[in-house]
Amino acid sequence: MRGRVRLLPEFINPNSFTLDPDGRHHWRPIAPRARVEVVMDSPGISWNGHAYFDCNDGSESLEDGFVDWQWSRAHLGSDVAVLYEGVRADRSRFAAALRFDHQGGVSEAELPPAAPLPRTLWLMNRETRADQGIARVLRTWEDTPFYARSALETTLFGERVAAVHESLSLTRFVSPAVQWMLPFRMPRRPAEPGADWPARGRDSRAEPVPRQPRDARGRRGSPG
Repeated sequence: MRGRVRLLPEFINPNSFTLDPDGRHHWRPIAPRARVEVVMDSPGISWNGHAYFDCNDGSESLEDGFVDWQWSRAHLGSDVAVLYEGVRADRSRFAAALRFDHQGGVSEAELPPAAPLPRTLWLMNRETRADQGIARVLRTWEDTPFYARSALETTLFGERVAAVHESLSLTRFVSPAVQWMLPFRMPRRPAEPGADWPARGRDSRAEPVPRQPRDARGRRGSPG
């Protein structure tokens, strides 16, 4: 595959949010509102649309700090809503509903009711938040033993919206069976002679939460 992906933020958010009381994990929605332009030379396809970009970093591996989490993002009429919640390793919970406006202002909104979603083919538990606790899965793009990404139809803060949703199980991620399966999704192989790009390691689809050095961890370039 060859091509170019351009992310065009409406603004850059300078703030990060602490996900645990000891400050070991931080989440920063860098570009909550953005456009994306994808132009591929090989294969010859292109598209554009709404985009979002965030990252996680901290002094502890994600699998050491969390059991699981649920995340979703939806473009409202004038804002973007980001919902983020999960269970920490000590079984305490965190949850937040944030709204970002066009100028980069952020406000915390009241969490909508929980909306259970059907489990994936890998039996991953999924749940989101929605007005009246009702949401519908339109399509599941990624379905792995420990991670799922889906498109939802839902209502948030009185607006009917399409949302991107992610479910992540760190308990499953560290299980011996899943660790054994990871290399087979995209086997490592040497670069071809004369190639002008480095050989890739594990497939980012199969391992969206790789084990990286403990002082820097990247995540989702979409997420979503």
